[in-house]
Amino acid sequence: MEIGGIYPMLYAFFDEDGGLRRSAVTRQIGAALSANASGIAVLGLGTEVFKLGQDEQRALVNWVIGDVAGQVPVAVTISQGNTADMIAAGKSAIAAGASWLILQPPRPPISGSQLIDFFGRVAGALDCPIGIQNAPEFLGVGLTPDELAELNRQHPNVSLVKAESSALAVGTLIDALGGRMKVFNGRGGLELTDNYRAGVDGMIPGIETVDLQVRIDHAMRSGESGAAETLYRSLLPAISFLMQSLSQFLLYGKHVAALRLGIAPSAQRLPSDTPTERGLAWARRYADELGPLPG
Repeated sequence: MEIGGIYPMLYAFFDEDGGLRRSAVTRQIGAALSANASGIAVLGLGTEVFKLGQDEQRALVNWVIGDVAGQVPVAVTISQGNTADMIAAGKSAIAAGASWLILQPPRPPISGSQLIDFFGRVAGALDCPIGIQNAPEFLGVGLTPDELAELNRQHPNVSLVKAESSALAVGTLIDALGGRMKVFNGRGGLELTDNYRAGVDGMIPGIETVDLQVRIDHAMRSGESGAAETLYRSLLPAISFLMQSLSQFLLYGKHVAALRLGIAPSAQRLPSDTPTERGLAWARRYADELGPLPG
């Protein structure tokens, strides 16, 4: 299995009673597949996994894998706070059909040799490719390039990194790893074309701009950087608006996605910021400028 390209992270859409909306999962996957995304990602920060119970997480994974039906790989983020629960959740996702896993660090955060040991214990019990969510910008903890390389040496199935960094920082990470691990970046696709110049294997943005991000990915891989830059300029105002903070991305990225998907906006599940009329109007403007998502 070749791992790379655009893997949009799915949102968790809630109904007025606080439950997960099954139909919104199907619609997001339809848009991603119609846009020719390389894969699908779920249960990351963009899925608001910290608001989901264990049963909801398992249900969401099963819905996604059922809807994808083997058409593309599915990456599942594992975010439990102890090794036993991480291993159990990882095994459950693999049994359901996940192609690879992304491990988040535990909270409260640990670092250095303790974090290497934590991830190693989980990776050693799981028979699949493993990515490490290395996002100190959002999670407050991460591994250095040397520590990531050591984790890979001890556990070769730890073969990917999911960063949330600038394109310059990601380029430095890629150089330091020297091809030992694949590197994905996120941040909603900010600096998208420069991420490819830095050497990323793929990106994990939100679903709200998956169509343009896939086209940019294909253009950069084909050496058509001019076409990619033109597409990126059409995308940049929306990404710049959404990526001012994680909370703004979750609040308004999901709203832009709903408008482009043609579905009802998500109800808020606490804890959550409250959208403003100005923010909603701007989100609608960006959604109108981008047009409907396919599928």
